[in-house]
Amino acid sequence: MRLVSWNLAGRLERQAEQAAAVLSMAPDVVALQEVTKNSVELWRAALAEAGLGHTVTPLDDGPLPKPRRLAVLTASRTPLERLPLGELPWPERAVSVEVGGMELLNVHSPIAPSPGLAKVLTHEALYAYARERAGPIVLCGDLNTPRRTHEDGTVMTFAYTSAGKLRPERGERWDAAERALVHTLRAEHGWEDAFLDDPQRTWTFKDDKGGWRLDHLLVKRVEVAVRAYAHDWRRSGLSDHSAIVADLDAPLSRRRG
Repeated sequence: MRLVSWNLAGRLERQAEQAAAVLSMAPDVVALQEVTKNSVELWRAALAEAGLGHTVTPLDDGPLPKPRRLAVLTASRTPLERLPLGELPWPERAVSVEVGGMELLNVHSPIAPSPGLAKVLTHEALYAYARERAGPIVLCGDLNTPRRTHEDGTVMTFAYTSAGKLRPERGERWDAAERALVHTLRAEHGWEDAFLDDPQRTWTFKDDKGGWRLDHLLVKRVEVAVRAYAHDWRRSGLSDHSAIVADLDAPLSRRRG
């Protein structure tokens, strides 16, 4: 099963070009972040025309409270079953589905300045959910962390300054919440990071300067046969994020049922 996961940066004016890029990969399932009420039907039409007519998005649950406007959308060539995620501070930022013999959890974490500890609460809730999943399961999307991935696989989160000092206004709870998905799932619950051996930056400043690896593909009991970053899509201005393209397989002996 070929997966494309991409943060679209909410760019309505380039939606047709974005769709052409996504569909050029001949995906079987697509996980999009930063879909809006103005772009969702354009995406549904483009995806359906290419055979990915089964879609799930929290935008169907009702209008988002202002000023929030960004949501996730998952599309597939085969029918999807939406799975309950429990309570999230911003429910539009994650959706989980059963597809192709595995679970696919599509996530867009709120940014650090979001009010009401939205980022911390999102990571805590999704970690509590994901750590209990037996698999096969895939977690993909823009997790807005970490600041740095070290050679030994440990991470430094945005609870720290670039100099490595813990921010007093964030503290240990914030650090634990951010590292929960990108490190603790691996360290304690049998998950794997498909790009841990090649942690390239997926969001950068102008001209590829600086930046961070914010976009992730994490798996449990799923084989990642091939994976790559689509940096050219970011460098050409289609988004401010690189996409992830991966071929996934949940062996028959491991599938549910």
